[in-house]
Amino acid sequence: MTVLLDLSSVSVSIGSAALLDGISLSVARGQIVGLVGESGSGKSLTAMAAMGLLPLIGGRITGGTVRFDGQNMGAMTDAGRRALRGRRIGFVTQNPMTALDPVQRIGEQVDVVARLHLGLPQAAARARTLDLMTQLRIPDAASVAEAWPHQLSGGMKQRIVIAMALAGEPDLIIADEPTTALDVTVQAQIIQILGSLVRDRGLALLLITHDMGVVAQVCDRVAVLYAGRLAEEGPVEGIFAESAHPYTTALIGCIPQEGMARGSLRGIPGAVPAAFAMPPGCRFHPRCARASDLCRRSVPPPRSHGQGTVACHHPEAGT
Repeated sequence: MTVLLDLSSVSVSIGSAALLDGISLSVARGQIVGLVGESGSGKSLTAMAAMGLLPLIGGRITGGTVRFDGQNMGAMTDAGRRALRGRRIGFVTQNPMTALDPVQRIGEQVDVVARLHLGLPQAAARARTLDLMTQLRIPDAASVAEAWPHQLSGGMKQRIVIAMALAGEPDLIIADEPTTALDVTVQAQIIQILGSLVRDRGLALLLITHDMGVVAQVCDRVAVLYAGRLAEEGPVEGIFAESAHPYTTALIGCIPQEGMARGSLRGIPGAVPAAFAMPPGCRFHPRCARASDLCRRSVPPPRSHGQGTVACHHPEAGT
């Protein structure tokens, strides 16, 4: 498979705070990679690093490289990175309710992407917009194109945001928690649409989520982030069958199961540490039942585990 996005030992700081530490992951054409973790784990920051948007929030890459289709994005000019965003890299935002311009009609907001990145005239851009909307199962696309954002449901707005991400014919889509603000039935529809796009168009998809159930449904591989470090990475089937990191195991344990007893749903004690108060050693050790003195003083290096990696001093047996 052709690797489109490759992050190699990427570290990111904002001011004096080191928020990402040595993140390595890759996304190949035709592949869906899930990036999962609690709020504050660094998922959205990883996406911003991948798209070259860190300067917008005062961030900078302090180590490692980000490559897109073999090109080092850190060595590109700002104009070069802008040329990739929207054209070859599409982005689906976290909240469709605020992603759209409230004073511009829906069709115009999708049209402009094709006009800007593909150089299409207005009529051709509108034809492309209507075709995309139809592919995304939006009924009566012509009428919806003339609507205002406040006239659409949350699920419909999310489909429009996906249409905007696709309008430039990208090779990679980065979707930042695209189902968070939607009800369960609409979530399932959006996930199904994203999966179909990858299969039918041969796209690469980096799906950022906090929901391990979504990862199990649609992803090929999963990378588990905790407090800015990669805890575990590997094929979805292997991770769910035999997770090695206690944080991964705890996340999987939070998924509701059919037939489970009332009150038996588990949580993870404690909370993700604040950016300016990271503990020494393994950052998960204050919440980990397996933690030892070694965990409290030493950062666990990544080690091979099946077809992936795990960063833990005391991984589950079999690693």
